[in-house]
Amino acid sequence: MYKPLPESVTIKQSGISGLGLFATKGMGQGTDLGTTHIKVNDEIIRTPLGGFINHAEDNNCTKVDLRDERYTKKWNLITLRNIKEGEELTLRYTFYKL
Repeated sequence: MYKPLPESVTIKQSGISGLGLFATKGMGQGTDLGTTHIKVNDEIIRTPLGGFINHAEDNNCTKVDLRDERYTKKWNLITLRNIKEGEELTLRYTFYKL
């Protein structure tokens, strides 16, 4: 069954901008939260996980570039450090200009 977000993540109002992703429970460093973007031909498509994550210079997550047989590329969201319950998940944007 398809789930747009992992069970450890929810969408809530963000203090950074609009809506954001928040941890529903604590997570360890290196936790793979799933796919944020996929590249099909020359188009980069955001998943729900990628669509709600906010930018921060002191980000607590990163995108990891993976190959997948179905797509040219895909990127997964990985925690850079331990995350506390209720903490907003953030990423340093590299696909979009701020």
